[in-house]
Amino acid sequence: MKKCFRLGATSYVFETDLVGNARQLAGIVEDMELVLFETESHGSNFPNADTRAQLNEIAAEHGMTYTVHLPHDANWRDAVWRDQNQRAIECTRALNPFAYVVHLDGRVLTRQVSRASLARWQEDAERALREIIAAVGDPQRVCVENVEAWNPAYFTDLVARLGTARCIDIGHFWLKRRDPLPELVAHLSQTRVIHLHGVAARDHASLAHAPRALLTRVLDYLAQNHYAGVVTLEVFGAADFFSSHARVSRLMDALR
Repeated sequence: MKKCFRLGATSYVFETDLVGNARQLAGIVEDMELVLFETESHGSNFPNADTRAQLNEIAAEHGMTYTVHLPHDANWRDAVWRDQNQRAIECTRALNPFAYVVHLDGRVLTRQVSRASLARWQEDAERALREIIAAVGDPQRVCVENVEAWNPAYFTDLVARLGTARCIDIGHFWLKRRDPLPELVAHLSQTRVIHLHGVAARDHASLAHAPRALLTRVLDYLAQNHYAGVVTLEVFGAADFFSSHARVSRLMDALR
């Protein structure tokens, strides 16, 4: 497959831990998104020193990188969320992640938005994002991701002012039946990570469910503009991953 970008997968392709997924994905993809969690019911998968050492060995041997998806939306008012996001950054720092992907907490934006409420939200979002930037140490490795529940235009000025990067989730646009191309055209130069997944009975389904024309438009645009960031096949489970990988490979070969 001839491509310019780094193809990635999530850390939930195989039913094993972070290291097990990295070992099995090495040589198939060039990046693995660490989807981190810490809950009372499911415990924690935050990598410890031994896990970090093994992940770094795999990365060095296979030329892999890691992206980190922070476990919580950025909200400086929520002490638990702030703590877990900060510790997720700390415990992955030694992996030298290609990017940290973060959702801004936009729950207030799912209701009727006034000029005043939007201004308050942007102030809160800026404070939360500045904390994450300070912890990461490089705004260009902090990637603000669009979600389907609210308009990403609400953080356009914030991202530009703070100098962060973007994570454009194509599947979230498809979920809302919106064309992602205008977002790519407007913001590709700021975009460090792209998420690709299909939409079926559920979100984050195999790209086998993505209409060929829609997926081809995205891949062609990335190829024509020599996008060199990470494109993560953000699906979970081997069947969805390998069918997505095959679909992207075939389409990229056809575009060559």
